[in-house]
Amino acid sequence: MTHPVDPRSLVGKFPAPREHAEVLVVGAGPAGTAAALEAARLGARVKLVDENPVAGALAGLDVPLFFGGRAGAALNDERRMLEQVLGSDPALAECYEAGVDLALGTAAWGLFTHGPGLQTLPGPVVGLADGAEAWLCGYDRLILATGARDLALFFEGADQPGVMGAQALHALLSTYDSFDGRRLVVLGSGDLAVAAAAEALDRGLDVAAMVEVRDAPEADVSALEARGVEVLTGTVIRAAERGPFGVTAAVLLGPDGAGRRIACDTVCLAIDRVPSVELLEAAGGGLTIDGTRGGHVPRLDGAASTLPNVSVAGDAAGLVPGTAADPAAARASGTAAARAALGHEAEPSAPAAGPDRHAYRLDWMRMLLAAGSPDVLACQCEGVTRGDLLGVRPPRYLGAPANPRDLGTLLGDGPVNQDQIKRLTRACMGACQARRCREQVAMVLALGAGVPLESVPLAGYRAPVRPLPLGLLGGLDEAQAMRDGWDVWFGIPTQWVPYDDIGTEREAEHLRGNMHL
Repeated sequence: MTHPVDPRSLVGKFPAPREHAEVLVVGAGPAGTAAALEAARLGARVKLVDENPVAGALAGLDVPLFFGGRAGAALNDERRMLEQVLGSDPALAECYEAGVDLALGTAAWGLFTHGPGLQTLPGPVVGLADGAEAWLCGYDRLILATGARDLALFFEGADQPGVMGAQALHALLSTYDSFDGRRLVVLGSGDLAVAAAAEALDRGLDVAAMVEVRDAPEADVSALEARGVEVLTGTVIRAAERGPFGVTAAVLLGPDGAGRRIACDTVCLAIDRVPSVELLEAAGGGLTIDGTRGGHVPRLDGAASTLPNVSVAGDAAGLVPGTAADPAAARASGTAAARAALGHEAEPSAPAAGPDRHAYRLDWMRMLLAAGSPDVLACQCEGVTRGDLLGVRPPRYLGAPANPRDLGTLLGDGPVNQDQIKRLTRACMGACQARRCREQVAMVLALGAGVPLESVPLAGYRAPVRPLPLGLLGGLDEAQAMRDGWDVWFGIPTQWVPYDDIGTEREAEHLRGNMHL
């Protein structure tokens, strides 16, 4: 039976995407380049996109990593940054030589597949954008190798330049050669922290101390101690002192409760990383929460996600135990994902389970809550404090709510839900798209409600998952037949009546004549 189609609907009108790839790979880290190279070797037409080099304005918003205001001015030199990115990874040149269509400085801001509300698409597409325009790219096979981002946990003074993540430190030191700092205090003592401290020392920087809330380091720190790094266990940061150009010192609380001040210009958060799953989640891909793999991670069958023809590789599929950001494991994952996507035999690529990262993160969060006040920010963009979260208060610039609630009354209605808290407090609704607050808000809620962290649902993502000027999205390809239906797509007929015709006979004519609801 053929169903009638509303002539004003989008059915059959959506233009074909501007370009189409047999295999589209998002992310040009070790997993992404390995996937692109393997797919090209197997004879596929491959497009590889990566948002690096990122624009200075995006780095200022801590997108995609927690740069914390320590990116040097050189980041604004686009040509130099492009050369830096190309020169930092020989695999990019290999991709170019293998015939891969390599697009650097190009962000993937949305993934759209057929589903509720999206049946009119001509096929699955990924939204791409560079600094000049946005467009859609269709694909036969998509491999998401989007990596991991920094886990941000706040303390007093964490909202100023000089508080940053270990992933961002690595990017500024090794990819961009544009780090604007000299003396660091590193938080954490696991593989990520050890790697960050060692890299900083290798670059001639001064690492004043490594700080660990637990009673013993999480990894072997003997090499760092031999290089003069002081390792402080049972210790937490209470605050970062403010100066005209950012951090001037870290104020610590030791195991005996005694305070200590260490001069530095950078506090590096190297407690953990978080798999970057926003593209997959926003498209409706299945996730599960697994503390041994880094938190919310894709539900996978091998490398295949729950979305048709969409695979995930590298850190985005789940963090592996051991060495932080192990490039060999990431390359193996990317190779396996490409082979499986193209119907070839592949080695199992599911990441091995490691220790429970949630327990370690929560140990840090408890100590930070005990050392700081309720006025410490939980969401920097919206100015939401820890006290605002637990009191379920909107940010103060919105005034007092008419019907105030708190976490206790919300729990009477049902389990704590981060999306509900987002609507009530605006936490996680700012320009950084919750990269600085998503995980710590969930932890504060879990500890405040006395429930397992795993029971707090992920705050949902929405496309665009990268901050984009509306002018870029407004430039997306649109057929004339689509424009002809603009007056009815929003489904509110009266909003399209010209102001001067409201209340006149012509208002009724408008509603009868061109409002095909």
